[in-house]
Amino acid sequence: MELTDKIKNVLNVQTIKLELIKTAFGKPDVYLANIDPRVLMFWYLTVSILPWFTFNNTILLFIIAYTAVLAVVSRVSPLILTLLGIGIVTELFTIVIVSLVFGGGTFEAILPLLTFSMKLFIMSIASVSVFASMSPERLSDGLLSLKVPAQFSFAVSYGYRMLPILLDEYHQIFQSFRLRGKTPENHGFLKWRIVYYYILVVIKSFYPLMLNIAKRTRLTVEALEVRGFSYSLHNPEAKRVKLSYLKVRTKDYLFILTQLGILLIIWWFGNTFPS
Repeated sequence: MELTDKIKNVLNVQTIKLELIKTAFGKPDVYLANIDPRVLMFWYLTVSILPWFTFNNTILLFIIAYTAVLAVVSRVSPLILTLLGIGIVTELFTIVIVSLVFGGGTFEAILPLLTFSMKLFIMSIASVSVFASMSPERLSDGLLSLKVPAQFSFAVSYGYRMLPILLDEYHQIFQSFRLRGKTPENHGFLKWRIVYYYILVVIKSFYPLMLNIAKRTRLTVEALEVRGFSYSLHNPEAKRVKLSYLKVRTKDYLFILTQLGILLIIWWFGNTFPS
């Protein structure tokens, strides 16, 4: 019962909403949040691409441990880590089933799939470490400074901000359907009628949500245009002023040198003691 109560305390709408708000507004007090966003994106691309050039499991395991330490330093949300863990367990279970059906369940059949899964896991843990640390504005400005189209850069920031609002609004619509509706009196075998009823409520709740999204989007567009958003989006001087705070400082160079040094040590150790 205690375990069930703990799971309910973690997996509820309020907790998910709070975690999304923390992600949407960034974590300015963590280490990675103080690094230039362009440097963080360079690091992310390096860590994500590097594993695909090797099949050495020693290197992959050490990179997993290295990215996991950075995830702890970045104070990644326990909810995100839980969902990531569920995905890993599900993937490992699928690998075992696939190897039993097509490969006879031998270790030689499982090993290539595990190697592939480790590479995907490295990309996943690196992405949550980086993008959960940066605020949407810094991420958007970093993309804009790298010549990414301004509309896409703004869409990333806007999407981050809207997620907790949309979740809260969907929860209110869902609760209103429950208040106006009536659950089946005859629950049926294994309460299948109750499950079917809630599935219908979940589906029906999306329709008013889409209408509300359209209203919010139109209101946001009108407010931005009144403030000259389109002009500032394409004006070189406005872009220069907006991105003037983005500067690669000494701590950024130290971060690059330190992380590249760690990766080189991992690569050397893996080639010295290959799996």
